[in-house]
Amino acid sequence: MGTIKKIQNKSKELSTFQLIVIFYLSALVISTLLLKIPFLLKPNTELSFINALFTAASAVSVTGLTVISIKDTFNNFGIFLLCLLLQLGGLGVMSLSTFLWVMIGKKVGLKERQLIMIDQNQSNLAGLVMLAKRIFVIFITIEIVGGITLGLCFLDDYDRGITAFKHGFFAAISAATNAGFDITGNSLIPFQNDYFVQFVIMLLIIFGAIGFPVIVEVYEFIFTYKDKKKFHFTLFTKLTTFTFIIITLLGAVFIYLLDIHHFFAHKSWYDSIYYSLFHSITSKSAGLATTDLNEFTPSNQLFMSLLMFIGGSPSSASGGIRTTTFAIVILAIVFYAQGKSSIKIFKRELKQDDVIKSFIVLSTGAFLCLASILILSITEQGSVIEVIFEVSSAFGTNGLSLGLTPHLTWFGKILIIILMFIGRVGIVTCLLMLRGKGSKEKIHYPKEKVIIG
Repeated sequence: MGTIKKIQNKSKELSTFQLIVIFYLSALVISTLLLKIPFLLKPNTELSFINALFTAASAVSVTGLTVISIKDTFNNFGIFLLCLLLQLGGLGVMSLSTFLWVMIGKKVGLKERQLIMIDQNQSNLAGLVMLAKRIFVIFITIEIVGGITLGLCFLDDYDRGITAFKHGFFAAISAATNAGFDITGNSLIPFQNDYFVQFVIMLLIIFGAIGFPVIVEVYEFIFTYKDKKKFHFTLFTKLTTFTFIIITLLGAVFIYLLDIHHFFAHKSWYDSIYYSLFHSITSKSAGLATTDLNEFTPSNQLFMSLLMFIGGSPSSASGGIRTTTFAIVILAIVFYAQGKSSIKIFKRELKQDDVIKSFIVLSTGAFLCLASILILSITEQGSVIEVIFEVSSAFGTNGLSLGLTPHLTWFGKILIIILMFIGRVGIVTCLLMLRGKGSKEKIHYPKEKVIIG
């Protein structure tokens, strides 16, 4: 009892941000140990600790980078465990825990609500339990519908129906959680000419990347709100959706233009549309591919690295700096160039704190990635473009690779694990974790201007 009380007292001294990081680290350690169980591996297959740690980190952070072949390493039980880990990473530790707490009748207290708020990147405590429940129900429903649809599509590709649905549900979970794992050994390349499968996968990726609060608001607008005319979407939903659509469309256009005389030179117009749109969507979050990415030009690979660095929306299964961060930084530059001191969009004015936070996230993410690129270019054998692509993929919890991942040194694996972890937890959470509970500033000095730019 004395030990339990000490742990409880110690946990009270920790900030909410520190507790979130500890929960994710605990999930990582437990997942690593579970993946090491021989019962989950195929006969005559071994999984080293560093490779188990890398796979667990990739699953919990829903990244998809892997130093092993999932298909050749894990049996059906191992694949099932991997699906559970993807759910944990995709939905978030606290959302999943909240649903389980509610199911067993446990009261969700203030501390738990604070943890949900940080895990889901929310700004207030109101309605968090209902939000977590709806996220879980909607997300699982989407995965089930997607799994059944893909399973039916795969019936002609596999001899047994159960195998087709196994691949269908794994693909649906991998896409919806934006994990990018596959059990085909070739990502979605076997289905590069199946446009319906690609369409379903793209929808699932978008559901996982556009942000859970957005999905919940749309659900409430369609199913629960009677007077549609009086319903007002939040600024977050408007800005997130608008930015997501613009980046996706512009991404598809640039991917096409950068390879118009190379990869797309002999492609039909509908092939070009699907390849460019699919890789624009998957580059922001999911990590699934319908072709070998080495077939694209280096300029396109660099552009995809930028998309991976940006990532998906906040409060989603994606990593990176997030779309809203990128949008606010661009808006701040535009409004500052126009001589305006505030940012106004959708008849709302952004808080100065959010603008400052966006620049901190962007600069911290850029510094982190540039430092990692410099270090890995020294320790690894890959080309600079391969290293840039790998780092961007890890930080954006994406999973796309030019082939460097299986050849990483142990040091490279550790660094990529750290990037995947930061990408999933979020830069803001990691930065605020360092300050602990903090205290208000008591001393202020006279302000003075310095020359900038």
